[in-house]
Order: sequence, then structure tokens, then C-alpha cells
Amino acid sequence: MCKTATHDILYAVLWDMDGVLVDTEPFHWQAWEKLSREAGFPMSYEDFQRTFGWRNEEILRELLGPNIPDQRVAELGDRKEELYRDAVRGRVKPLPGAIELLRKLREAGVRQAIASSAPRANIELILEELGIKGDFDAVLCEQDVERGKPDPQIFLQAAGRLGVVPSRCLVIEDAVMGVQAARRAGMACLAVTTTHPAEGLREADEVVASLVEVTVEDVRRLVHPG
Repeated sequence: MCKTATHDILYAVLWDMDGVLVDTEPFHWQAWEKLSREAGFPMSYEDFQRTFGWRNEEILRELLGPNIPDQRVAELGDRKEELYRDAVRGRVKPLPGAIELLRKLREAGVRQAIASSAPRANIELILEELGIKGDFDAVLCEQDVERGKPDPQIFLQAAGRLGVVPSRCLVIEDAVMGVQAARRAGMACLAVTTTHPAEGLREADEVVASLVEVTVEDVRRLVHPG
């Protein structure tokens, strides 16, 4: 990381992955659709959209009932992620402006982390496919926390890993529960309307259609309002 001005090392950016760095929604739907056929349970596209961003355990218990055995939940969840990785490999592309903003923030010396509810294997695959594996100071995933978003646990842990207080962190999110988690963590939030309409993301400090329009100065302004 390059030498930075003093004020640059006092804040950090925490990135969600799905819907922020990459548009993986079609691949997740492909995986869930195939899994539902294999396992013989109904799942409509409306079900998928309603539960997108939830943890697999939450989705499966919502669809199959709260009494489904833990072992079955784990088996189905593992199979879904295997189908997802098969679908995404060699086909993933970054969302407009994401890599450019990531690199500009890195050049400015801003500490950055992935804070995603995805399994670690999924995150590692995406970062490798995009060629940005070394651009983050920390990577936190589903396995690092006990509670998923909207609980703020993953963002608070990410801030701790980076050595930056929550009030000096900006979260970049696309999901309603992610925005809620950022607010509960006491962090600023920038929302992108990749997977949800702007009205559903109104708790964020700012909502944009694309990261193309976001600059390093915009990030600084959101973390240090006024």
C-alpha cells in the first residue's frame, strides 16, 4: 500500500460483495432453481427475490419449515453453493465502477475489507476471477460470524480487523438488511440500486445507481459529513 496522508488512514470502506462488486443474482437463482428440482421442494422466482441476501439456513427453513433437521439444512446449503460456483466460474464480471473505486481508494491508502454473508469459498472464487484478491486488507464471510445481517456483527468485526472505529467506516451495500446492519453498527452507508429499488434503501446516507459516479472524495464526505 502506498504512503498516505494522515487523514486517509483514519477511515475504512467495508464492501458487501454480491450486488456491489459483482452481479451474481442470476447465478444464485440458477443454483437455487436447480437445487429445488433436485431436492423436490418448491421455490418460485418470487421466493428467491424475497429471500435474496438471507443466509442459506434462513432460506431453507423459510421454504421447508422450521423443523427441517440441521444436517439436511447443511447438506442442501453445501449443494446450493457447489451449484453456484459451477455456474459462476469463468462468467463473472465486475459491476460498473466497482474495481475502479476499489483501486482508487487503495491508492489513497484507505483500508478496505470484504464483509459478506457469502461462504468463504464463494468469496475467494469471485476475488480470484476478478483479479482483486490482494486488494483487501481483510475478508470476512459467513463462517466468521454467528449472526447474519441485519445484525451488525460482521461489520463490527471487519472494523476491528482493520483497526478503525465504526464511526470512521463506510459500508457499501445493495440490500435492505445490509443497510440496516450498517446503521446498527453506527457506520455511514452508501447503497447501490443493483438489486433493490432506491425507496427500499432510504436508510442509507446516500443511494446511487452505479459506483461509476462515486469518487474518493465522495467517500470521505460520507464518513466525515460537514
